[in-house]
Amino acid sequence: HLLGTDNFGRDILSRIMVGSRYTLMIGFGCITIACLIGTLLGALAGFYKRLDNLIMRLTDIVMGIPTFMLAISIIAALGTGIKTMMLALCITSTPAFIRIVRAQVLTIKDQEYVEAARSIGAGNLRIMTKHILPNALAPIIVQATLGLAGAILSIAGLSFLGLGIQPPTPEWGAMLSNARVYIRDAWHVTVIPGLGIMLTILSLNLMGDGLRDAMDPKLKN
Repeated sequence: HLLGTDNFGRDILSRIMVGSRYTLMIGFGCITIACLIGTLLGALAGFYKRLDNLIMRLTDIVMGIPTFMLAISIIAALGTGIKTMMLALCITSTPAFIRIVRAQVLTIKDQEYVEAARSIGAGNLRIMTKHILPNALAPIIVQATLGLAGAILSIAGLSFLGLGIQPPTPEWGAMLSNARVYIRDAWHVTVIPGLGIMLTILSLNLMGDGLRDAMDPKLKN
């Protein structure tokens, strides 16, 4: 037992490794769904003025509610479980993508190459899929990377409160919750899952910053 055992004699290293599978799987799934929905709604809001007000006002309403409290409310209403937690995180993560994609579409749709495509008879769908969205991918990728770090932190927080993944399934936040009463007698039981969360989020934030710098045309000299 390289990292010791918990209060039930279970190997912490193996539980950390298995718990990473659940945490990363849920995080990737939530951000992927939020990215797809947010990209679609943001593109519609930026491209069609009639839909802009409706979509953005609904987005403002969702963003006006504290993210963590909204997730807790959804889980409290629908019950605990992986599917409910994924639904809550998808709802809370989508507005950021909507705003970013809308801003990019508003900037790109007035460019000369878009007007040239429209002048030769290209339809709205072709302009959107072939000319606008491919040129708006850079900030979407960066937001997805940074959003994944936030989703992992939310997953751990919800599981710590008992609203996420339920024991005995290993998950970093749930491991912290179960071990917090032993922090004075066996500090490693709490510190090791906490370090796993911290290092994962730090790595994703550094990767997001690196992608942002690499994809920013102003920094390419």
